[in-house]
Amino acid sequence: YCHFCVNSIDYIDYKNWQQLQRFTSSYGKIVPKRKSGACSKHQRFVSRAIKRARFMAFLPYLVK
Repeated sequence: YCHFCVNSIDYIDYKNWQQLQRFTSSYGKIVPKRKSGACSKHQRFVSRAIKRARFMAFLPYLVK
């Protein structure tokens, strides 16, 4: 089940980097929806929020 649909979360905030770390792999890549369990709508929101968080330096682009 989609985590966001179950908890009625409408907006995924890019400033909440702790929540977004759940949707990134150990290498810093965005996890696909078949592994994250998010629906298509929320997966698009998650990927957009992760990209914004990377640009604002809340999340790293690469993990060494």
